[in-house]
Amino acid sequence: MDSHCLLHLIVTLLAVINSCLTRLTPRVSFPMGSPGRRLTCFSSHDVSNTTTLLLSQDGERLYVGARDAVLALDVSHKDTVLLRSKLDWSPSEKDLEECSMKGKEMADCPNFIRVLQFLNSTHMYACGTFAFSPRCTYINSETLTMSFNTDEGRGRCPYDPYQRNTAIIVGGELYTGTVADYRGNRPVIARHLSEGSRVDLKLDDTLGWLEDPTFVSSSFIPYDDKIYFFFSEVGREYNFIDKFIVSRVSQICMSDIGGQRTLQRRWTTFAKAQLLCQAGSELPYNVIQDIDMLPPAEGASADDTLFYGIFTSQWAANSGRSAVCSFSLSEIKSVFAGNYKVLNRDTLQWSTRVQDKVANPGECGLHNASDNALRFVKENFLAEDSVRPVGRHLTMVSTERVYSHLAVQRVQAANKKLYIVLFLLTDAGHLHKAVLLQGGPHIIEEVQVFKAPQPIRSLKLSTPKRMMYVGTSVGVVRIPTANCSYYWTCAQCILSRDPFCGWDPVSRACVEVSDTQPALSQDIDGGNVDESCNSISLPHRSKFGPNKLPTASCPAGELVSVSLNEVVRLHCPAASQLSQQLWERPNSRLSSDLYLHLKDGSLSFVATPATLGHYLCLSTENGYRQTMAIYHVKQKSSPMAQTPTSYTQLHTQSQLTTQAVARPGLHTSVGEVPKTTESRPAETKPSLSTRNIQVTTRQHGRNGTLWKESGNTEAEFPLLSARCPSYLKELVVVSVLLVLCLSLLITITLYVLRQHCRRRTAPATGTPSRNSDRRTPEEQKALRENEFVKHNGQGPLGGHASGLVCNGNFSDSTQNLPNTPF
Repeated sequence: MDSHCLLHLIVTLLAVINSCLTRLTPRVSFPMGSPGRRLTCFSSHDVSNTTTLLLSQDGERLYVGARDAVLALDVSHKDTVLLRSKLDWSPSEKDLEECSMKGKEMADCPNFIRVLQFLNSTHMYACGTFAFSPRCTYINSETLTMSFNTDEGRGRCPYDPYQRNTAIIVGGELYTGTVADYRGNRPVIARHLSEGSRVDLKLDDTLGWLEDPTFVSSSFIPYDDKIYFFFSEVGREYNFIDKFIVSRVSQICMSDIGGQRTLQRRWTTFAKAQLLCQAGSELPYNVIQDIDMLPPAEGASADDTLFYGIFTSQWAANSGRSAVCSFSLSEIKSVFAGNYKVLNRDTLQWSTRVQDKVANPGECGLHNASDNALRFVKENFLAEDSVRPVGRHLTMVSTERVYSHLAVQRVQAANKKLYIVLFLLTDAGHLHKAVLLQGGPHIIEEVQVFKAPQPIRSLKLSTPKRMMYVGTSVGVVRIPTANCSYYWTCAQCILSRDPFCGWDPVSRACVEVSDTQPALSQDIDGGNVDESCNSISLPHRSKFGPNKLPTASCPAGELVSVSLNEVVRLHCPAASQLSQQLWERPNSRLSSDLYLHLKDGSLSFVATPATLGHYLCLSTENGYRQTMAIYHVKQKSSPMAQTPTSYTQLHTQSQLTTQAVARPGLHTSVGEVPKTTESRPAETKPSLSTRNIQVTTRQHGRNGTLWKESGNTEAEFPLLSARCPSYLKELVVVSVLLVLCLSLLITITLYVLRQHCRRRTAPATGTPSRNSDRRTPEEQKALRENEFVKHNGQGPLGGHASGLVCNGNFSDSTQNLPNTPF
């Protein structure tokens, strides 16, 4: 069996034993332009490809590296992003012609800004591809003016605008990870702008230091005096797999000045190790896409620094999936302090044979080491062990979305507990905000940032201002990290489980958590509404029962007039994408033979006398129930039989009920009219027309209710009011009819007794005539009673009962009362 067949078998077996992954669903989703999640956008006809974002320390200004320009945006205003100044930096016509003569597309020949860093308090350092001839320059950060002299950008910026790179300036010196040639075949990790007696350094050209890398990010660790680079490359140590991609972390010491004879002007402290984003026997996610550093909490050790990265897989079994793994600085340092693999320069094969250490690769201060020690470092730079994720498990796995960028933040909740929040950007143009909990990640919300997938993007988090900036190919989008005002009830605020938000019982609003806010209600870990909102008056009556039928104040909800044998579909709005919809009706079970529960939560059935009546739609989430909609399905009445009644007052009263049902998340019990504390847009009354079933669909949003009508009914009926109308006249009629029935029964009984007495006392002499009855008195009595029934259509005890339903209407029979004269 050759290596390729063995590899295929291994991948297949790992795919089979791969554990089932839980689908992560965002609790709420905001389409682009949704009023529930306002975004601030900046765009201009002459601005595109905002590939690099740099935020000032105070968070008031955002510098943008775009195509042929550097922008300074004023982001201090709440509702707008203003262009403060713009620096045009584009190649000349001659440069563009030379780029085209090299065989490049003209669309790739402009100057794409790929490096933008603060050099000091007054200037920035910027580098661009500049028509496949990289250039660098100094820019005044206040006036946004460029120095007249430009530096050659080779080794500082890539030639190709689509080739990834990383750069960071520390102490006025530039550290880069990029390619140093036109064809992109010479990867390099280098230091530029070295000060004093220090010299610029780069990697040795010896084969094996870097193998076709894709640079992702770089981070500076202050106390350790080290800079870490993150990238992916071909793992030559796995010689049984052709072009197996691995993710790496490498380090260099800032104090490195190169060797005296060996490794002159080369790094003596370079070391690299594999980042292994894998859990148990599952297939590894081996291709790193992005990584962000999370500094330790206040008072914690610097070794508690965490790195959160996005990883994808080159295996088809994990295609379309992304994983998030976290790595601790202490684990990285431990791996670099361990043993190293040995590279055979003749066969270019790695081995792990035990040998005596001449020096510790990766240790700072080796520039004064002997030539023998430096040669050992030169050939032993790959750590034997791999850096494994924190807890030996994946932080998060997405089975349906591919993430491209992330930012991480530590947030202090109302109870002073710290939570880690991830901001993840998908290839489809959505931003996910997720909080990491003990039971697993919880995606709080999903925000659509742009419609079409963008080829070049960037993500920048402003922690002091609580803002997120996304660079797209057409501009910059600003998104607040908190959206507390969207949660309009205590229940929704708690169920969101957002560390940024808490319920204020005084103002009865969901507000951002801050040091100036008083005690707020929150339950990030459990999301328990009953415990967190115990001081808030929450109705819990969400179910019909034997004692919950018609009262003087029971809400009728939505009136749906139907004809018999027509299909009815009742829609149930979802409080969130994590909630489940349930249907109930008074004193009745929804049998699967009569009712069909659809995937969108709606209920479908055929209108019959047995299925007419009231229906209650409930939404359950995390053990909490709330009423979402109430429907009253009623058979259509004949227009001639309708009693002319003015519905103006009823419709005015019904608006209170519709507002209670229209807002998802508002828990309203049967018989309760919620208090409105804010102005709402006028709602459109659905009209009822002829011949089809009235099915009213409500699309619920934070700022109002949208009505969607499907089907018509025969005449216009307004919604029933929250208070049932008086039926005094009907009650009088029923009472009169009952008295008439009793009087008729007594009269018939007296008549029958009188006839019976006459027969018993009459003389039995004489021969009966031809017309006389030859039957016995008992038979004659039975016959007379049968004739009476045939004549009147009803027995002496005839009649019917009348009952009330929830809205107070009578359920009338089709029979008529006997019209026997008294």
